[in-house]
Amino acid sequence: MSRPSTGFDRLARWYRALELAAFGRDLERARFAFLGRLARSREILLLGEGDGRCAQRLSQLAPEARILCVDSSPGMIERAERRLAGSAARERVAFACADLLQFAPDPGRFDAVATFFVLDCFDAAGVESIVSRTAAALRPGALWLFADFVLPRQGLARLRARVWLASLYAFFRWETGLAVSSLPPSQEILERSGWLTMASRELQRGMIRSCVLARGPVPARASLELDRHLQDAGRD
Repeated sequence: MSRPSTGFDRLARWYRALELAAFGRDLERARFAFLGRLARSREILLLGEGDGRCAQRLSQLAPEARILCVDSSPGMIERAERRLAGSAARERVAFACADLLQFAPDPGRFDAVATFFVLDCFDAAGVESIVSRTAAALRPGALWLFADFVLPRQGLARLRARVWLASLYAFFRWETGLAVSSLPPSQEILERSGWLTMASRELQRGMIRSCVLARGPVPARASLELDRHLQDAGRD
């Protein structure tokens, strides 16, 4: 899960180690699954960026993009800045410390946004607010990359996910003061808001899902790239 408050400063140093201990590299795989779709983007917004791993990878994949990373934890931002220090891409990556429930990006500025393991830190109303304000900052044909925990539909996978999610929410409530205790229907909220899921990948028996979404007509170039990615994913 990501960071809704400065309570995550306490975990900034250990966050990656905790993530690897719990899920191996599957959270990284979910974050990185569709980053290549943004290779030709020029203005990218990363909400809840955390320790900078995604910004570092994306700055390499999208060599002409300017990237704005927003996080509410100064400790996470410090680690992200340190990760990028000295790299050629550092001048293209900016950081903002802000509460996502209050953050209002410039209208029509971005051609892509990513929310990786951050919307799970808010209730449904909070997610709807973030989605609405973020959508206003996106240009026509923009892509939304999404990765988060989800509940499988049935069976032992659903039971396993319920146990894991209850444990995760309890841990982060104890360590960071996280206010919510259950998973919001973030992907459904995006789709009700007019975003179409173009491709997806599931990990951890369906408990982790990574998606690329588009709103309205998809640019021909983006459509071709998505089709190619689907073909590649079918061979994995």
